[in-house]
Amino acid sequence: MVYDLDKSSHSVYSLHYHLVLVVKYRRDVFTEDMKNFMRGAIEGFADNYGVEIERLEADGNHVHILFKAKPSTDLTKFINTLKGSTARRIRNEFHDEIKHKLWGDSFWTDSYCLISTGQVSLDVLMEYVDSQREEPPSDR
Repeated sequence: MVYDLDKSSHSVYSLHYHLVLVVKYRRDVFTEDMKNFMRGAIEGFADNYGVEIERLEADGNHVHILFKAKPSTDLTKFINTLKGSTARRIRNEFHDEIKHKLWGDSFWTDSYCLISTGQVSLDVLMEYVDSQREEPPSDR
């Protein structure tokens, strides 16, 4: 099994995540300009958290972000900062486009979906781990 590993002074790791954020009330608000603006906003502060954005795509009412992080990354702090920062910036930049769909200070739902991902499927990984207890072939 071959992994594409990142390294630090005391560890090797491969930490990939899939984050899904949903617009409040599932309102279709994302335009192409808004998606591009959000992409720039997220990439602008991701480095501060040891995060590298690998993919970012949005549909009308939600966004998918694939990213990799360092073991020291505080994921909750990163996600909450991402949600707060993008909500403020989008509301300021696109206020006239979204004011009739969203009201108050809300932009994102309170929740989010974060899924850890890997370079192999969970089934392949389970099979690999299970194979570690097999007896090695004898040299008779």
